[in-house]
Amino acid sequence: MNSINCNGHLIDLTVPIVMGILNVTPDSFYDGGKYNDIGASFEKAEKMILDGATIIDVGGMSSRPGAKIISQKEELERVLPVIKLIREKFPDQVISIDTVHGNVAKAAIDEGASIVNDISAGSVDPSIIQVALETKVPYVLMHMQGKPSEMQDNPTYDNVVMDILSFMKNKIAKLRKDGMVDIILDLGFGFGKTVEQNYELLKHMSVFNMLDCPILTGISRKSMIYKALDITAEDSLNGTTALHMVALQSGSKILRVHDVKEAIQAVKLYSLTNNIS
Repeated sequence: MNSINCNGHLIDLTVPIVMGILNVTPDSFYDGGKYNDIGASFEKAEKMILDGATIIDVGGMSSRPGAKIISQKEELERVLPVIKLIREKFPDQVISIDTVHGNVAKAAIDEGASIVNDISAGSVDPSIIQVALETKVPYVLMHMQGKPSEMQDNPTYDNVVMDILSFMKNKIAKLRKDGMVDIILDLGFGFGKTVEQNYELLKHMSVFNMLDCPILTGISRKSMIYKALDITAEDSLNGTTALHMVALQSGSKILRVHDVKEAIQAVKLYSLTNNIS
């Protein structure tokens, strides 16, 4: 639970780490269109690396509510050039590929990515799990009710915490049986959950530590923050940092963020208050 092996690069999670979000998409909910061209996307990646991001998570398809799944060809055209350039300029940088497609994951790994971040838990393209198994890279297992195109229409649970705990237990058991070593859990804040359900999940996040897998938290600038505060995503950095501290106190090992510098500061202060080094 305190380390992951990324193609021979062992990442120590004793002190929580930060994953920087690089959306090379025209339509992501917060920064869509900002990093469409290779120059802008690399500049953003470079800044996040210099700010201290342990992982850069490259995604070529928006998963905002209402988003459609795009073709693999289009996705590859968006992600591969920036992955190649990051690998060229920063050979030791750990890169994650944010995709639901096995072919995209494999192509990204061939270019230097060493983590597969799959919002669909294999439900869109089951081959993505086989790719992670065969390449022996860590796999981010996320919970999502429905698909992005309709996940926020009417999310319903008997008990959001226990339902997702059961989902994770069953998926982990299957992945372990198949030989998966490094499994990272993402509870899927904002993916088929109401604002109230998101906060119920965050309140009880520590329950998921029993599964003995590192927890990745992706709440950066999401609607659970800006809707609750009646602000915009652009104004939600302060709220993001506040909830990052809650997540860290609940055992989260990886923060997936738009704003790396501020997340690193939150981790440092959390570590000081808990005597972690």
